[in-house]
Order: sequence, then structure tokens, then C-alpha cells
Amino acid sequence: MLPPMDLSSNPYSTRRHSVIAPKGVVATSQPLAVQAGLKMLELGGNAVDAAIATAIALTVVEPTSNGIGSDAFALVWDGSNLSGINGSGRAPTGLTLDLVRGHNSSMPQKGWLSVTVPGAPALWRDLHARFGKLPFSTLFEPAIQFAANGYPVSPIVAYYWARSVPVYTNLPGAEYKGWGKTFAPNGHAPRSGEKWGSHDHAATLRRLAASNSDDFYKGVIAEAIVNFASETGGVITAADLAAHTSTWVDPISTSYRGYDVWEIPPNGQGIVALTALNILEGFDMGDSQRDTAASFHLQVESLKLAFADGLRYIADPDFAEVPVAGLLDKGYAARRRALIGNKALQPAPGDPNSGGTVYLCTADSDGMMVSFIQSNYGGFGSGVVVPGTGIALQNRGGNFNLDPDHPNHLRPGKRPYHTIIPGFLTHDGEAVGPFGVMGGFMQPQGHMQMITNTIDYAMNPQASLDAPRWQWTEGKTVQIESDAHPSILSGLRAMGHQVESVESGGAFGRGQIIWRLPEGGYVAGSDKRADGYAASL
Repeated sequence: MLPPMDLSSNPYSTRRHSVIAPKGVVATSQPLAVQAGLKMLELGGNAVDAAIATAIALTVVEPTSNGIGSDAFALVWDGSNLSGINGSGRAPTGLTLDLVRGHNSSMPQKGWLSVTVPGAPALWRDLHARFGKLPFSTLFEPAIQFAANGYPVSPIVAYYWARSVPVYTNLPGAEYKGWGKTFAPNGHAPRSGEKWGSHDHAATLRRLAASNSDDFYKGVIAEAIVNFASETGGVITAADLAAHTSTWVDPISTSYRGYDVWEIPPNGQGIVALTALNILEGFDMGDSQRDTAASFHLQVESLKLAFADGLRYIADPDFAEVPVAGLLDKGYAARRRALIGNKALQPAPGDPNSGGTVYLCTADSDGMMVSFIQSNYGGFGSGVVVPGTGIALQNRGGNFNLDPDHPNHLRPGKRPYHTIIPGFLTHDGEAVGPFGVMGGFMQPQGHMQMITNTIDYAMNPQASLDAPRWQWTEGKTVQIESDAHPSILSGLRAMGHQVESVESGGAFGRGQIIWRLPEGGYVAGSDKRADGYAASL
């Protein structure tokens, strides 16, 4: 018997290398989920089968970030074309501005009023229907085993789980009682290396596997959700669930130094990354090293201007006119770029009309590649766990605006501004590969940094992911990871930035990258800020 060990501690620096994969590869933030995806490739499945199985497994092995009650988005390269699917849910018909404004000055981040219809189970089904090879039920098998038999919790998941317990167990109201029973049954979070499982979660996954996910929207699971809402003050109805659909979309893109960067269109925030890259493209990033204040300054300033526009204009295009073409216009980017000087600016939106998340990516031996992201939004989400199901419902409604004049204002049937965004890179019409960085409003910032690391500084996937990151928060405030060189911080302060040095961690996102090698095969990396890795056949 070994002596007790702290499985979360390592006082020594470690180094990962990019994974070279001759055939298929899976990369995500939790090791058991990686194995679930690889299992599908071993069974003869394709990259879509692997991605869906990985996503389903993540609902069990990383519940701190996502769950069955999540939303999801994906980009799929089928060997010749790129497709996009938006799996975000809509506001219930009873969730109105008057209802929320009668009790709150801003959108609630917890409870039933923050819940929109979860879209992940439908996206799994619809993505599989178009691209999958294996039986749909097969994709659930690893996750069901993890939930039914339990699994040892990984260190970083355990850390965020422990942080969540005082938040969710202290919420008042009957709608929150199920959280502790499900995720802290012994009064505390499972510690690193301790086993956790959920028979309720396993039973729900079995129902979804057998019903092609329909049970979530029209069957026993839907009935459980609606009944619990009725008993505890929720407004979601059977009609709201039954009306849900995934949306196939045409991905949007911009060119950056000869490469094409692709994102899901609004209501997602991927357009922020694209507009930031448009602005940045006008600067010669080769004039400075990557880890310098000059490089960080230009990236931060470009991002700030792009984000100001994103927060002003992004909304559900079914309800508001989103100026996508204007925001992506190179002339508009030039006008925004002209605002950037040697000092930090206070960002404001322009007028383009005048001119808690998991990310995974997969690839198979036939060249199919998937960029996939799934999220509760804030950690475990709304705090509402449906009794007997293991389902933690997301809190995506928290991103609605209560100003009736804002394009992203709350309205029944509407999808909110959505933070989760999968990314994809192509060159001359050929796939380079999927990439993504989870983490709320960090995501477009992470996308921008991964692209500049790759194209401007020729960094391999693991080096790109390991490099110190920055994050703009508001105004002139920018956070820099504590392992960045001190000269970056002092240089930015001299330019007028309000710089905060922050310990490296999940606040700066956790990413994955797979790039296609010129002579075949793949090279992949997985973020050091998470438990996972990239693994190949």
C-alpha cells in the first residue's frame, strides 16, 4: 500500500510535447473522455463518432464544466467541405422581460430564470444522423460505464468541483436541493483520485441512447424536467422542449495572412475573433517577438475594439439584424485599426453599417476533422438539477440583456449571446485543422492567440497552448498569466494598460489543437491548464 499522496501537487516544472498521430487523434480536457473517443475510432467509427462519444463522456467525467443539460456547437470537415451546427437552446415562452425585470435589475445567473432549453442531446443526435458511422447507442457506452461504475476524479476537475460546493449548496430554494444530492452526496466534492458516479446519470444516458435523444424533448426525461419546473417556480414547458431544433449553419470566415479562419456565426461570439484578426492583420507582427509587450499590446488593442463591437451587435439573427458582413469588412477593420496607437485605449463600439465549458477536437484516418464545444456556461450551470436524472441544467439565459433596445434583449423563443465557439483553419481550400479555447468571454481571445501563435510565430500546437496568455476584462484592464516575462507587464503598464498578474489556470481558457501534417497524419496539443491530453491510434 502506497503512502498517502497529494495527487494535485507537483513542485517541478513539466513539459509536454505535441502528439504526432499517423491516423486518428482525439484531444480534450479529461483523460477518460479522450479514451472514449479513441474507442470509437478503434471500433471503426469516424471523427464525428469519436467527437460525440467524447462529448457524452465529458458530461460524466467533467461535470464541473458541462452536462446533459448543456448547449453545444460543432464544425465538421468532411474531407472537402466545412459544415456548422448550432446547438444552442431558446428561451422558454414564459421567460419574458416583464417577468425577469419584476424581480431583477439584470439577468439572473442561477435558478430557473437563467435556463434556456438545453441543446446538447439534440445536437449529438443531429450531428450523428448526418455524419456518424457507428450505431448511435454505441457512442454512449463509455459514458454509461463511467456513470454506473464510478471513476477516479482527476486533479483539476476535483479542484473546480471543490470550489463549486459552497456556491451551489448555499443557494436557497427547492430548485437547488438536487445539486448537493447529486454532486456532493457526502457533503463535499470528491477529492482527486476518489471515485464518483451517478446511477441517475447512467439511467438518463441509457434513455437517450435508446430513444435517439428524443426522450429529452418529448419523453420521460422531458416530463421530469417540466414537472420539476412546475413544482419549483420554473417556466419551461413541454411545448418549449418539443419545439427545440438544432440549426445547421454556414460557417463564417476571414482571411488572415493567406489562411482562412472559420467560426460559427451569431448568436455565437466567434465573429469577435475574426474581427480582431482583421484589425491585427494590418500590423507586421514579425517586427516583434511573441513574448514582448509590443506584440501583446497590438493583440490586446485589436481584441478590445472587436469585443466592443461584439457586445454591441451580437444577438440571435432570427430576432435582430446582426451586421456580419459589415463587421468582417476589411475596410471597416482598417478604420478600427487606425484608432490603435502606442497607448492603451478605452474601447467603444464602431458603426459597421457605415463602412464553465469543455472543448474537444478529433480527426480520423480519412481526413474527417471535428471542432466541438459543449458547456453549462457557469461551472455546473444554473444550480437546478432535475431529481432522478442527474441532469444539471445550463444557465445560458444569463447572457440575455434586459434593455429592450439592445439586440440581445430577452424574448421568448430567442437564443442568447453565446460564448462557446469552435474554430477551424484552412489554407487554399484545404483543411489545416480544428482548434478551440474554452472559458466564457476568454474564448475569442484564446482563438486569436492560437492563430497568431501559429501563423505569426510558427509555434507547434503544444507550444502554442502552453505559452503565457493574456485576457482583456474591461476598459484598459488586462490580465497576464504569472509565468509571462516581467518585461511584458512593465512594458504594457508603460503604454497605459492596467495590468494584473494572475496565476495561470482555467480563467485563461483550456484549449486543444489538431493540425494536419503536409505529408499526412496529424500533430496535436492539449492544454496544460487541464487534466487531459491528446492521444492517437
